[in-house]
Amino acid sequence: MKTEAAVLFEMGKPRPYVESKPLQVLEVDLEEPGPGEVLVEVKAAGLCHSDLSAIDGTRPWPLPLVLGHEAAGVVRALGPGVRGLAEGDHVVFSFVPMCGTCRFCAQGRPHLCERGVQANREGRLLTGARRFSLEGKPLHHHLGVAGFSRYTVAAQESLVPIPRDIPLEIAALFGCAVVTGVGAVVNTARVEEGASVAIFGLGGVGLAAVMGAVLAGAYPIVAVDLLPHKLELARSLGATHVLDAREGDAAEAVRELTEGGVDYAFETAGSVEAMLLAYRATRRGGVTVTVGLPHPERALSLQAVSLTAEERTLKGSYMGSSNPRRDLPRFLALYRAGRLPVDRLLSRTLRLEEINEGFERLAQGEVVRQVVVP
Repeated sequence: MKTEAAVLFEMGKPRPYVESKPLQVLEVDLEEPGPGEVLVEVKAAGLCHSDLSAIDGTRPWPLPLVLGHEAAGVVRALGPGVRGLAEGDHVVFSFVPMCGTCRFCAQGRPHLCERGVQANREGRLLTGARRFSLEGKPLHHHLGVAGFSRYTVAAQESLVPIPRDIPLEIAALFGCAVVTGVGAVVNTARVEEGASVAIFGLGGVGLAAVMGAVLAGAYPIVAVDLLPHKLELARSLGATHVLDAREGDAAEAVRELTEGGVDYAFETAGSVEAMLLAYRATRRGGVTVTVGLPHPERALSLQAVSLTAEERTLKGSYMGSSNPRRDLPRFLALYRAGRLPVDRLLSRTLRLEEINEGFERLAQGEVVRQVVVP
């Protein structure tokens, strides 16, 4: 079949993206789903900084690449052997496919699935296939999702069925922003009620972490960013204090506000400088969680003795340490109950043809989450 898709052929094109157009929206070929695979009509796909990192070359991927990893849609066809899904089901994509058999899946840590990560690095589905092509030449799948396409084929292990009454443009945000941000708080850090929290970086993931901290009953919740409109949104979502990082030493300000630092600090900006601020803002005996993905060549330099002498913990959090089949249903239930106001993250919807303009707005920091509605 034919489908329209946004394809990345070259990384590192100059901004503004409205002019350089790093993504080309083209009609491409899409094979029917093979064994264990599913054809999904993509109804909504979010523009995330992880996509932007592929566009600007911060995170290298095999090219050419059908981009997009935060998405939701409707099942249209099943390949042989698919179980637990039916035509017409509404689904959210998991950007790490969960094989269920590797050592991490067996340990209940499918976000680290060995087979899934390897398939993602190669730009293939968990089955090993690549189903997109252009003029007979294969195109790679971004993180097993390839969500910036009207239709896509995914492994059944990349899909989680959801209730049909949830708007798909909201459901898409659960596939990355929510599962990563809320998950970092409740799964990775396991923040206790009454613990103090600071969040550095207020994109979609950081603001979801604010919601997660509210859900956990943390106090105070300090939100830190460079942009006033994001600070105001964080406050409206439940942050008890906000700090503009342009105004002095944000880490020292957090330490003064909390009499020595927070119990848990989260870095969600993908910046080494933000990681250092978060570490410095953490009190003795506290936990610093890094969620963002900086350039692979950047190194982190810490005062090593503080890890021992202050009994500090520095933890990474990938995909919010989540099990999507467990966490997506419970996070969606909390949204339906009004306890996770995820709809507040949605800045605007776009047509697929407007995707380069959307990424320029994201790079400028104008928006939190935009969603392509093909």
